[in-house]
Amino acid sequence: MQAAIHLRLAVPEDVRVLRELIAASVRGLQTEDYTPAQMEGALETVFGVDSQLIADGTYIVAETAPEILERANETSVGRAPVIVGCGGWSKRKTLYGGDRWTGREDALLDPKRDAAKIRAFFIHPEWARRGIGSMILKACEDAARAAGFTRYEMGATLTGAKLFRIRGYVAVKPISIPLLNGESLPVIHMEKQA
Repeated sequence: MQAAIHLRLAVPEDVRVLRELIAASVRGLQTEDYTPAQMEGALETVFGVDSQLIADGTYIVAETAPEILERANETSVGRAPVIVGCGGWSKRKTLYGGDRWTGREDALLDPKRDAAKIRAFFIHPEWARRGIGSMILKACEDAARAAGFTRYEMGATLTGAKLFRIRGYVAVKPISIPLLNGESLPVIHMEKQA
């Protein structure tokens, strides 16, 4: 039986779990697209939790629903929810990068002129390819559209770009992100009309 997934906004108390999820996602799902040095450099430099997204209420987590066990006239919860994916959107200029990224631009965007930024998507490897990324992406696009945005853009990893292409995003240009360990991380600037 497949566990039900539900989405909710991330809260500061999720940060520790999100850090672990991000590391597991990078090390488990990006091995076909990046070298170990690129992945580790990205985890030290650019990948990570963006607490601004959490503070803005635009970072979403996907978690398993608690299992409900029913016996005769009793109902009990079998286990606590587990965060299995995350992703967000932003009304700020920063295109990519967590709290440790030094190239952040936190100025607000103008929805009439600018594209909302789709940001920081990570899925736990044990939960990959079950539609969780698509669920989070739709929730982000819907929320950004409700905030007045008519376009979306992102700095997609080579791994994530596969999903985003299927969801209507088009490549605009390659980006090479310099990492502190001397490596560089190739990503793709992608866009989509709402």
